[in-house]
Amino acid sequence: MNNPIPFMKFRKIAGIFSIALFSISVLTLGFRGLTLGLDFSGGTLIEISYEEPANLEEIRSILIANNFEDSQVVNFGTDLDVLIKVADQSGNSKLGNQIFTLLQDKGLPGTLKRSEFVGPQIGSELRDQGGVGMLVALFMILLYVAFRFQYKFALGAVTALTHDVVIILGFFSIFAWDFDLTVLAALLAVIGYSLNDTIVVSDRIRENFRTQRELDDPQEIIDLSLNQTLSRTVITSFTTLLVLFALFIFGGDLIRGFSLALILGVLIGTYSSIYIVANMLMSLGITQEDMAIPEPEGADFDEMP
Repeated sequence: MNNPIPFMKFRKIAGIFSIALFSISVLTLGFRGLTLGLDFSGGTLIEISYEEPANLEEIRSILIANNFEDSQVVNFGTDLDVLIKVADQSGNSKLGNQIFTLLQDKGLPGTLKRSEFVGPQIGSELRDQGGVGMLVALFMILLYVAFRFQYKFALGAVTALTHDVVIILGFFSIFAWDFDLTVLAALLAVIGYSLNDTIVVSDRIRENFRTQRELDDPQEIIDLSLNQTLSRTVITSFTTLLVLFALFIFGGDLIRGFSLALILGVLIGTYSSIYIVANMLMSLGITQEDMAIPEPEGADFDEMP
């Protein structure tokens, strides 16, 4: 590339931007928290099948008029099946049947396929286990990258992944989007996606530190590496976003949170693989000596005449 993009020239600006966004996310999560969905908060889930496409707005209006304001109504599978989630903490196991009867009385007869109550204890267990799973994933990634590359790369990778996850959670907190199990699954997928991009960039940086001996400035080597992987990063992110936007627009309310979290994850993950990982390497003082291939034991004896 004749005129490489000087990514590291703007690393301080990117660092300030990331720190500000990360801090806002942490403060918002601390003071406001997340709007937990039924999977975590507990409540009643009802699935009803109709012979004709159901009017979701009419069902929502009936529920709101009968003091079920905190409810979610979406199509489930087809436009003939409706999934209703009611965040009710009363523990009334008959609430599903009462809502089904209410809709029938309002002129919306159908077939009740299932009615389940999810207690808040189960929801808290799902939340805690999901959080532990995410922490374990980050720790294993730290070990893997440190073993494959070097500890400075490991710190950069885990910093980037933590940055991505916290900022996504910050968006969900700021805009009060529902956080449920599908969003948690999306966060774990984001960790995998971002890690893949980070490994590609890190591998090229390591290779260039070992082969580009004419460049003695780490900033030049990192800029060269980022430019060499830029086309791959852009193409991968663009094609992934095409699929995710299709899911977000046409997938319905049931997977909207999932696709939204992944869209944010791809955008933020692409940014972090360029600026967070490389920024951390620059801040930790990466050098060519760090990337030197250690000589095998006994090499000195092999060279003796």
